[in-house]
Amino acid sequence: MQHLDLQVIDKALQWARAGDTVWLCTVLSTYGSAPRSPGAMLACRSAQDWVGSLSGGCVEEEFLASLGHGAFSQPAQLVRYGDGQEQSQRLRLPCGGVLVVLVERRQADGAWLKHLHALHGALLGQQRVMRKVSMPAGEFSVHDDNRAGVRMHHDAIYIGIGPALRLLLAGLSPVAQACADIARTLGCEVIACDPREEMAHVEIEGAQMHRVLPSLFIAAGGCHAATAIVALTHDPKIDDLALMEAVNTPAFYIGAMGSAATSARRAERLQRIGGLTDKQIERLHMPIGLNLGSKAPAEIALAVMADVLRVYRGKARDAL
Repeated sequence: MQHLDLQVIDKALQWARAGDTVWLCTVLSTYGSAPRSPGAMLACRSAQDWVGSLSGGCVEEEFLASLGHGAFSQPAQLVRYGDGQEQSQRLRLPCGGVLVVLVERRQADGAWLKHLHALHGALLGQQRVMRKVSMPAGEFSVHDDNRAGVRMHHDAIYIGIGPALRLLLAGLSPVAQACADIARTLGCEVIACDPREEMAHVEIEGAQMHRVLPSLFIAAGGCHAATAIVALTHDPKIDDLALMEAVNTPAFYIGAMGSAATSARRAERLQRIGGLTDKQIERLHMPIGLNLGSKAPAEIALAVMADVLRVYRGKARDAL
């Protein structure tokens, strides 16, 4: 399973290549309670053929119903959902929430295809970009820009597009498989690396399987800034080599499974044999995951993925 926004752009590319007109919707801002954040996307080529999410159901239904009645013929327009008590009740937005959505109607031409290719590359981690959509004409462009988020000005909208969250499983184990299940549910891109013969029969649904050492995959550029690398095998040949390469990447999360005592021995080993510095050791989450008292593989995986999301969202442990 791909990250949801990557699915949206991937499908929009397929439709555009087939010559279909595409409507691309992007959440620009939310007020009150809203299920999805600014930047969330939905694409469709008809009221019956769509992918993505804006609110978790109610706004999508309203948009598609309006599209089926011939609405949204302009190249770009802003639509507010949840404004006013009557509409808010009809759309069932939680807690009186309001969404502002950019709705674009794009015909399949060379400029639009090139634009979608740039967005697709950004979501795959090639280069973070900034979309600019001029209003009300709807002219669009894309520029290299590391800033995230959405900004609105009176004559233009700027939308940061960056890599989909990637989970790299450095080696296969029951815990790694459970992590993959949770990650897919969260919409992450999942990659698993393990060259061991005893793991050759293991397949993880929806994951990219690479039968190589995780360290080799990492060294070959398999990570970007939205990558979490988790080593969950208890095999030093897998875990330690992966960690030694991981600290040289921009990955936002690097962790390894083991008790406090095991983690201390690993840290000493990585410094003595791998030459890691104190600063590099500090990047490693050892023991991995939140301390939930987890015992079973699924419980440990929950603790791991909760910690990955904590770091990804910029939450301190003492803020939980």
